[in-house]
Amino acid sequence: MQFFTNGFSPFARKVALALDYKGLAYEPIDGLTHENRDALLKVNPRAEVPALIDGDVTIVNSSDIVAYLDLKYPERPIYPAAIKDRVEARALERLADTRIDAIMLDCSIWTWADRKDVAPPGLMEAGQADLDTIFARIESVLANCPTPLPFGHLTIAEFALWPHLAALRPLGFTMSPELYPRLNGWFATMRRDKLFLNDARRTGEFMKSIPTNTSFERERIFWRGDRIEWLLARGFDDWFFAELRAGRTIWPE
Repeated sequence: MQFFTNGFSPFARKVALALDYKGLAYEPIDGLTHENRDALLKVNPRAEVPALIDGDVTIVNSSDIVAYLDLKYPERPIYPAAIKDRVEARALERLADTRIDAIMLDCSIWTWADRKDVAPPGLMEAGQADLDTIFARIESVLANCPTPLPFGHLTIAEFALWPHLAALRPLGFTMSPELYPRLNGWFATMRRDKLFLNDARRTGEFMKSIPTNTSFERERIFWRGDRIEWLLARGFDDWFFAELRAGRTIWPE
């Protein structure tokens, strides 16, 4: 297998966790470096990671890749067996992929991009408020689930949520243990698992290399729909349109 990945992408990390969980060997290729861009474009014309090549099969989009892996390699299933549990786990995956990712990426730009400005006033506060709404929703789902793992084994829910939950504190966000005890307990279970510790190590090493790494685009931001929607919905349209006018944006091919 060839796996086009990136140490910063939560979607690539989700797939890497699934591959490692199933014990599948793969060749990681950082698709977001300048030198690997042409190779990635041949696999995914949108120039997005993750992408997976398994023999004569090519899959893009993290959710489609994980679904493929569970069909092709059914040992150690990633989705719960019970239909209701599967629906809940997939809903949590979508929540992480569309809602949490948008907030975390939009609010993290000044921690990794090459910027000479500061975040617009109120951005972090808006992010925390929306994250609290999401955390409350997850807490209500967990109220009807067993502990320490709500679906009895590691699933797509953990793989999708982990990269974002692990970034909360480094980015200056909080997840109140008093308000969200079940969610905090679930996250603590992940933190004790070797699978997630290995991901944290890989990500930490990658993030340390960013300030001196010239292989990546750090001046222009790659935008996608959910991330733009959150900015506009929360009133940061002036900042975003200024980015457009300044030429600091990148779009899918």
